[in-house]
Amino acid sequence: MADDVRDRVIRIIAEQAMLDPSDIEMTQSLEDLGIDSLGLVESIFAIEEEFDIQVPFNANEPEKSDFDISSVASVVGAVEGLVAARGA
Repeated sequence: MADDVRDRVIRIIAEQAMLDPSDIEMTQSLEDLGIDSLGLVESIFAIEEEFDIQVPFNANEPEKSDFDISSVASVVGAVEGLVAARGA
């Protein structure tokens, strides 16, 4: 399941960054990829829709969110946790 989640999250991020998924590295931040605040919000909405989850994210204060957006890897990890919690 983890690889599937990772690949789907990377695809969503790549779409927002207008990059090929193969150009996305797990260590990159969304800012590194050129994703601005609007792109971040659109990514969150796309992730919620893709995985049928609710992301605990405050677009007005992303630094106060429980959803870690510091890197692609942290976004993937957070989504994996939410997907696992939903299935429990």
